[in-house]
Amino acid sequence: MEALGDSRAVALIGARQVGKSTLVADLVAAEYPARLINLDDDATANAARADPAGFIADVTGPVAIDEIQRAPGLLLAIKRRLDANQARGQFLLTGSANILSLPTVADALPGRVEYLTLWPFSQGELQGARETFIDGLFAGRFPSVSGMPVGRRAAASMLVTGGYPEVQDRSARGRTRFFSSYVASIIGRDLDDVANIRNVENIERLLFVIAARSGGLSSFHGMAGDLGLDANTVRAHTKILEDLFLVRQLKPWHVNLGSRQIKSPKLYIVDSGFLAYMIGANERRIGEDGTVAGAMLETFSVMELLRQADWAEHPVQLFHYRDKQQREVDVVLERHDGDVVGVEVKASATPDTGDFTGLRYLRDKLGNRFKSGVVLHTGADTLPFGDRMAAVPVAGLWT
Repeated sequence: MEALGDSRAVALIGARQVGKSTLVADLVAAEYPARLINLDDDATANAARADPAGFIADVTGPVAIDEIQRAPGLLLAIKRRLDANQARGQFLLTGSANILSLPTVADALPGRVEYLTLWPFSQGELQGARETFIDGLFAGRFPSVSGMPVGRRAAASMLVTGGYPEVQDRSARGRTRFFSSYVASIIGRDLDDVANIRNVENIERLLFVIAARSGGLSSFHGMAGDLGLDANTVRAHTKILEDLFLVRQLKPWHVNLGSRQIKSPKLYIVDSGFLAYMIGANERRIGEDGTVAGAMLETFSVMELLRQADWAEHPVQLFHYRDKQQREVDVVLERHDGDVVGVEVKASATPDTGDFTGLRYLRDKLGNRFKSGVVLHTGADTLPFGDRMAAVPVAGLWT
């Protein structure tokens, strides 16, 4: 509602089944009285595609258009309406693909539309708590957490469930059915909205390869070898998966610290429940297999931070850091003023000083720019580990 008061139009983008339509329907029914047009209805979408200008010309007053990527020609007609009328809050659009990536949109909407991303639920949203973890770290405050359940098994249920609204009350078998249908629906339907792919099976195969490496440094040449494709094709297909909000890239943090840095990005599946389905990880496997638990917990934590970054007090960007000496920090958060926070994720319940190697390196190199460093772990309590350093149970992300 704040964005609609500031901008002529707002686009709410995000993956299928994260609640965009539900949210928009609630707004239209109360705070944002508007006509609601759903382009998931084939007849409506066909009409919009056949005559975009006429379709928009027939719309009066505020309007919400759901799944705008199904009729991208509407965006040029909307542009003309917005150029002729400076009133705020004229259009509320939703898209299950990144409409900024559509060729017809690239030059149409800059400066006219404000973009907001809706992700699957964060843990704070599920538990009714507004998270302030990021703002607290930049202020030098660590969550004071004590008495949490200990170990990977204690976190396993949360990790395999993830944040998609539809799976919150489902059994393990029900979650599997949901995600199986989910992948088939996106590959079979939404893919056509963002790309012309001759062999869609390669996209699905790539998604499973990325899932198997979630949280690892991405090697497009390595994935290409696994899939029998060339690296440029894999790079392009990965971008498509990002545009469909199934995969998120974390770019390397570049700063001159006097050491050669690794320049490869990291790739993550955007939800830990979705990742659990993709790699066949259940609660027992997470409890028994430290490697699987580590990938799951890192993916979960990074995606929680990504969600929280959207409502942090000040704009913040997420990166990762690794250098040739194997010093690494899973997430480097940087504000526009140059202040930095570091977060490392460990599936262990007993953090030790070695877990802080990368964080200490950043602290010592950056000086006052470095505000705090945290190791998220599966232990019970928040523990101090020296100047601007603490080990915090993963529940500190939302408590």
